[in-house]
Amino acid sequence: MQITDTLATLVAEALETVQTSGVLPAAGDVEIKIERPKLAEHGDFSTSLPLALARTMRMAPLQIAEAISGAVPDHDMVGNVEHAAPGFVNFTLSTIWLQSQVDAIRKAGEKFGSVEVGANKSVQVEFVSVNPTGPLHVGHARGAVIGSSLANVLDAAGYDVQREYYVNDAGNQMRVFYDTLYSRYMQAAGHDVPLPDPAYPGEYLKKLAEGLLKDLGKDAVSKDKADAIADLAPEALKRTLADIRHVLERLGVTYDQWFYEGELFTTGRFDEVLRFLEDAGLIVERDGAKWFAATKLGLDEDVVVIRSGDGGPTYFGTDLAYHHQKFFERKFDRVINVWGADHHGHVAKMYALMKAFGIESDRLTIIINQIVNFKNEGKSVKFSKRNDVMVTIEELLDEVGADACRFIFLSRSPESHMEFDLGLAKTQSSENPVYYVQYAHARMCSILRVADERKITFDSADLSLLTHERELDLIRRLIELPAVVERSAERLEPHHLPHFAMELARSLQRFYESCRVVSSDPGELEISRARLQLVDAARVVLSRTLGLMGMSAPERM
Repeated sequence: MQITDTLATLVAEALETVQTSGVLPAAGDVEIKIERPKLAEHGDFSTSLPLALARTMRMAPLQIAEAISGAVPDHDMVGNVEHAAPGFVNFTLSTIWLQSQVDAIRKAGEKFGSVEVGANKSVQVEFVSVNPTGPLHVGHARGAVIGSSLANVLDAAGYDVQREYYVNDAGNQMRVFYDTLYSRYMQAAGHDVPLPDPAYPGEYLKKLAEGLLKDLGKDAVSKDKADAIADLAPEALKRTLADIRHVLERLGVTYDQWFYEGELFTTGRFDEVLRFLEDAGLIVERDGAKWFAATKLGLDEDVVVIRSGDGGPTYFGTDLAYHHQKFFERKFDRVINVWGADHHGHVAKMYALMKAFGIESDRLTIIINQIVNFKNEGKSVKFSKRNDVMVTIEELLDEVGADACRFIFLSRSPESHMEFDLGLAKTQSSENPVYYVQYAHARMCSILRVADERKITFDSADLSLLTHERELDLIRRLIELPAVVERSAERLEPHHLPHFAMELARSLQRFYESCRVVSSDPGELEISRARLQLVDAARVVLSRTLGLMGMSAPERM
């Protein structure tokens, strides 16, 4: 149970007590909100419930606050309860309880911060899912980081999480890819075969074709185009996906499932869903095409699902079957799609589809991440195209590293446009938030190594010695992590993690400036031991936070 939940329960019990005794009149059901006050002198937590009750009870809010504060039951967590104008009940956490949290954090270890809001619920997070037609470019990096970090947070919140990459291996773009590959393969074998129109430009397919020629030989050269593509396609897809997987792993992104679009057709799922919608009167034929009758579900226009030209399905057409499979076959309680800004127009169609399937709209969440602009030394950098080829994630990783990419991409909410300062990301100073946070972890590890070298043990330290204002402030910061995880999971907002990491690093800095941890004075040995426990607890929390962000926690820098 979170601190705020415990305090809300205490307030509810106090309210019931004073109402039962007749001190306050009945007021019906009320929502008790526990929040952090803006000013430290108002305590650690506060509720404005008396202000909300004043009209119903026809009493002064301060009088209500006084009655409630006086009836709050004793609890180990609470050190002091006060009422304050115009109508607040303020709570200060017990110093003894705060001290005890240092040991609790160390015992929890890497599990600290885990909560149970998602217990017994399954959620699928699908992200990136770029066509396997070449390397991932920088435009895909933000969604990759958001999706993987969100999955980490949901896992820590108790959900049964599946991370999925949807492989578009059966669409029109793949036909263009294989047509281009065939031309490049024939060219590599010395034949003058023009590129198709349309075609995929760039060097990637040249190199892929050369590799296939080298490893598979020239057997496909003598075959007609269709048979040659049938020979080359499986290995080409395998190698392209291997490249995608490799660069994502460099970025700290892994998946539980790679789902192939082709399965929707080989299993009959696509035809089954199409028949279901036809029977429901939600598929109409017009102009030689088949349309999803989205206008019957409140949208302004219908959506093509089967093209008139080649009779093939559109992207939305395969999404029909894919999402039906997610909810009805795999039975996820929730599905979260992380998409790029270019998919914004697709969102309303997906919610119309949920209505057609009879699925509550809140079971599907679509997160749109906006574009990223790059700058260096204060100047905008055209980090998007070079010789008509998108700059790859691999090149960005070579430039600034995975940890900087992840922290910076996570530092803003997905829907906000952001600037990525390449120069700042490489700076080894406190101006660089990535360096600042990771250095805080390395510094704690350094202090613990010094203690180990001096053979100072601290497992049985007297934590009651931790009474300095900066020590207690640091503990208050450490115990925020479970609430940060819960808030991030409930709101699907992993950007709270880097903000918390920065605040924790600042709290550590203030602690170091005021409290010497390892002292050579024998008379300070006991306080050193207590502070070493605190440093170790802080190390646990910061390491856990970095892990949730998919970042490394360096022990030396």
